[in-house]
Amino acid sequence: MSGIVTSYVGLFRPRGDEAATIERIEIPLIQRDYAQGRVDAAVADIRSDFLDVLLGAAVGETRVGLDFVYGDVQGGTLRPLDGQQRLTTLFLLHWYLAFRTGRLEVGLDWTRFSYATRASAGLFCERLTENPPPRAVGEPSIWIKDQFWYLHVWRHDPTIQSMLVMIDAIDSRFRGIDMEAAWSRLTDEVDPAISFHLLPIEEMGAGDELYIKMNSRGKPLTPFENFKARFEKTLEGSPRAAEFAECVDGAWSDVFWAYRGTDDIVDDKLIRYFTFVTQIAEWQNGTISRKRLETRAEEVFGPGRPNGPQNLDFLFDAFNAWRDMEVATFFAGLLTTSASQSGEKVLLFGSKPIDHFRACCESYAFGGSRMFGWAETLTLYAVLIHRIYQTDDFPRRLRMLRNLLEASGNELRLENMPALVREVASLVRGASPQEALVGLSAFNEAQIEDERAKAAFLTAHPELTGVVFALEDHRLLRGSLVAIELDADRLAARAASFRKVMAARSLWPALTGALLAKGDYSRHPNPRSFRFGSPEDDLWWRGLLTGTRRSNLSRTSNVLAELLDAISEADGNLRDVLREIRQQWIDEQDAFDWRYYLVKYDAMRSGKSGIYFTVGGEMGFQLCMLDKTQLNSWYRDPFLLAVRNATEKKEAVEDSWFRGYETAARWMGLRASNTRVRCVKQGFQLMPPPGEADREAFDAVCEASGIGKDHLLRIPQLQRDGRPFDTEDRVERGAKLLTELIAAGL
Repeated sequence: MSGIVTSYVGLFRPRGDEAATIERIEIPLIQRDYAQGRVDAAVADIRSDFLDVLLGAAVGETRVGLDFVYGDVQGGTLRPLDGQQRLTTLFLLHWYLAFRTGRLEVGLDWTRFSYATRASAGLFCERLTENPPPRAVGEPSIWIKDQFWYLHVWRHDPTIQSMLVMIDAIDSRFRGIDMEAAWSRLTDEVDPAISFHLLPIEEMGAGDELYIKMNSRGKPLTPFENFKARFEKTLEGSPRAAEFAECVDGAWSDVFWAYRGTDDIVDDKLIRYFTFVTQIAEWQNGTISRKRLETRAEEVFGPGRPNGPQNLDFLFDAFNAWRDMEVATFFAGLLTTSASQSGEKVLLFGSKPIDHFRACCESYAFGGSRMFGWAETLTLYAVLIHRIYQTDDFPRRLRMLRNLLEASGNELRLENMPALVREVASLVRGASPQEALVGLSAFNEAQIEDERAKAAFLTAHPELTGVVFALEDHRLLRGSLVAIELDADRLAARAASFRKVMAARSLWPALTGALLAKGDYSRHPNPRSFRFGSPEDDLWWRGLLTGTRRSNLSRTSNVLAELLDAISEADGNLRDVLREIRQQWIDEQDAFDWRYYLVKYDAMRSGKSGIYFTVGGEMGFQLCMLDKTQLNSWYRDPFLLAVRNATEKKEAVEDSWFRGYETAARWMGLRASNTRVRCVKQGFQLMPPPGEADREAFDAVCEASGIGKDHLLRIPQLQRDGRPFDTEDRVERGAKLLTELIAAGL
């Protein structure tokens, strides 16, 4: 049988030539399930495009040829080896138009369409043609699933479910057209609106082998191949359409070849980078879209769209920027994650990628991804702008951007990206790094202010550029120097002392004491809490030293500067220097407020976060010392902890942790008698033991200690500047009391 050009209905018509008559179509066992009705987004786009083509033919806008259909014809049955999906959709389209026009009758030749892949699918096709819906039915699939002949188990048949989806999609597209005219156009014997070229295969014995060969030729297109075909159609009418087709299969593919996977395919890398470029172009235009890539690309780059030609120029620039160069080598010369290479390169903090182009190709997704987030997106965009326009002093500008991104975690959100993209371009292309900072406002305001201060400082003192850069690269500061006074005479020495004292965590318990000896360096983030340095964790130091305006950190920066100056001027072991600073201040005190106790007793500075919650919004004698940030986690009362540690037999005292509001009473108990104690402003409040047998011993200790019936151990105090100061060390006095209670058997 020779090849013929025919329509779907024409396929079943008798022919006068030697061609075998086709009486039915059967999808053979070797074929897959019907797929054009699947519900995933990629197939939905394919289905939508295909139905648009069929609709155009049905309403007379054009005539459509659906290429070749290969198959074997034996005994009047066509078993397609290639074309199954198209034939199934054509069957469903003709079924739909036939029932809508009232011409669907049992026994019509074109209705003999079946699936051998699944008996259920074959039966479903038979029931469809035998039971036409009412012509005016609403959504056909609902009616079908409500019929007695629709079997419950068909819910799990992928081919049947795909057919139902396609039927509803056809209904959605074709419902409003002239269906009588559409039927006439599709079934026209001379010039049908939709046709295909049937190529029968004579020898069925070779069918399985032939199918395997054909399927290797006809593997599903990759998402990028599908996208490229649609995008090339979008560019029709653009003077750069042919250039795009040439570049995407030539020079641009060569760029991405270095990033190919083990399958030697780069399509997934191309489509991720195309996604990145499309979203950047949207942001450059000031828009945000959540549509699919194909639709977005058409709206952004289409020749008839607003800014379409300019956006397309940017797309070409964005791809051409990486041609004829070693991309990985370029990024390795620009960025580093090694502190030892900082200064000559821009240091990235944490486990961030060096080759941002590769990372984008491997991980980019609309909306950002965990592996390639907003900061990486803006960094790659900055590098891209530099590559396109060959900007000067780029490492300095990139360093500024690094600093801004590190401080702008709250600002890096999708809705802010158009403004951020504009400002990145301004930062990279500005007349000078300092002038480029003038118009910034979308990044963290405090960091913008810091960048301007540093730029002005370095303009006046360029010889200190290396010192400033080294401080910016410190892991605790991450680009922010708001806690460092920009004093040209002292900056180099202070920077050296800062690196020295922060280098070893083992020094930090002594450091927090020495800092507090120099002054109250705390931050007051809210009316109930205060933040100090941490004895062990970088995160809390960054929370203390960064993240706000320079003016808000004047108290912290002044105390830090005084300590760094003392370290610079001292000789000897650094640990001994810190201990001496602390001890000298302790020895000078003749009355004791909260600061004295925190300086003297290491345990009272042992909270991992350095955060204290207070009663009344002031640091005093009622404190909660946190390991974390909130009071719903376990925390310590630092005064009770210090008292327990100073007690001779501290194992006899409960190791107390607390949760709840700072105003709640925090009691620490003695294990033997459950006698309890808590720290209050006036001293220590006692709770008698619950057992009568212990009460006599308890009363005797209270009487000997001068404690009255109110069970309050009062610490003698005086007032200075309206605040209470102890004149006796309450930790020592509290420990003495607990020792006496324990000795009494309590």
